[in-house]
Amino acid sequence: MLYLVPTPLGNLKDITLRALEVLKQADVILCEDTRTSSKLLQHYQVQKPLSPYHQHNEHKIVEHLTEQMRAGKTFALITDAGTPGISDPAFLLVRQCIKEGIRVECLPGATAFVPALVNSGIPTNRFVFEGFLPLKKGRQTLLKQLVQEERTMVFYESPMRLVKTLEEFITYFGPDRRCSVSRELTKLFEENARGTLQELCEHFKSKAVKGEIVIVLAGTEA
Repeated sequence: MLYLVPTPLGNLKDITLRALEVLKQADVILCEDTRTSSKLLQHYQVQKPLSPYHQHNEHKIVEHLTEQMRAGKTFALITDAGTPGISDPAFLLVRQCIKEGIRVECLPGATAFVPALVNSGIPTNRFVFEGFLPLKKGRQTLLKQLVQEERTMVFYESPMRLVKTLEEFITYFGPDRRCSVSRELTKLFEENARGTLQELCEHFKSKAVKGEIVIVLAGTEA
């Protein structure tokens, strides 16, 4: 079978007892970067074979992995941080397992957009997760579509593109639209900045930005 196992965003304590139990019982642990995952696994004394599974090889190895699962092996899939499948590899393998009747189970756990959304102060009763915006093709088309979105919108962004994205949001959504930007969640220098798009754009223009970024943007009904 296949287990999807969320891992901490930063603070190593943010892993569940059940996740550790599954990792210790799995035959093989699939991970994006063995160097990154090794730090977590060594910390909790999990000694299992590691095998790379990432966006560059997933198309090539999906059938090989399902063959091993049909033969009786249990795999645990983890990513560098958070829940597999949320802007991280997992979908192709999950789809193939379901197609072949292989049991798939996802454990609850860390996902960056949930704490960012909840602590944003922007309505959480209805929201849409957009993940990373297209870098080029389709970007403007999507933003034009989202202008009339009533629900709260959640985006992922890199620190290098944050200011540019906020500037684009001002163009499409207006400078006064409410927004929240969270970065380095659960880590020592966690920051949750809230205000209008104009205020947040000026804030992040004046400083060096590092870490994973979650943008929560109010919809038209807020």
